[in-house]
Amino acid sequence: MNFLNKMERKLGKYAIQNLTFWLIGAWVLGFIIQYTMPEVQRMLILEPALILQGQVWRIVSWLLVPPPVNLLFLIFFLSCYYFIGNSIEQAIGTFRYNVYLIGGILCSILGAFLLFGFYYFFRGVAVTGIGYYFSTQYITMSLFMAFAVIYPNVEFRLYFLIPIKAKWMGIVDAVWMAFMLIASNAAGRTAILASLMNFLIFFFSTRNYHRVSPKEIHRKQVYRQQMRQAQSVTRHKCAICGRTERDGADLEFRFCSKCDGNYEYCQDHLFTHQHMKQS
Repeated sequence: MNFLNKMERKLGKYAIQNLTFWLIGAWVLGFIIQYTMPEVQRMLILEPALILQGQVWRIVSWLLVPPPVNLLFLIFFLSCYYFIGNSIEQAIGTFRYNVYLIGGILCSILGAFLLFGFYYFFRGVAVTGIGYYFSTQYITMSLFMAFAVIYPNVEFRLYFLIPIKAKWMGIVDAVWMAFMLIASNAAGRTAILASLMNFLIFFFSTRNYHRVSPKEIHRKQVYRQQMRQAQSVTRHKCAICGRTERDGADLEFRFCSKCDGNYEYCQDHLFTHQHMKQS
């Protein structure tokens, strides 16, 4: 977080305002291409083997490939993620939101090339088809999981009827991705981990680890011990019979103004005691 603070002071003026709008715009264009020119969409996916052959536009154009969404829910999907992205930006700031979203995109690109390099250098195969695993679907899920962490109690209407809080939907997404991580092949696992790396960094870097440090744990233990000792100390004690407030909740104690010194007496001895004089 200190590193981000320094980077924000230096580069914060270059942060893109309302970055979600441009991401949603790219998806809208991608949906148009998908339903009007499906053959063109194959030229947009993130394919490291073809990028190294000169098709460098694929480094960026894969963002035009939208997540798999039913056309009937398209408007709801786009408006929902526009709300999610803007809410995250308002919560963490424009610069940090840029780092989060662009960081997830860069991690996906890096993961695709690392996977290609592994197959090429260790198995001698220039694998193609990697780009079908690296899609914007996991980018959207990382956005929603960040939203669920920041706004856990915001309610969504599932199927426009069932109210469900964001934190429960985030847990469902996490369980589903864990299942996909186990069930997928190497390419699928790399794609999931790479696209969620920004969320993992964000989640663990924003936790308050001070409360689980050994020094803080020791301080809490000392505090609880002192509180227990304080509870065992009585506030009132009769100078004659020695009774305290523990001997009865209805007991009353008063100081005697005629005694020399701070002598306190219970209600039974306040008027019957012998006054204490220093002489």
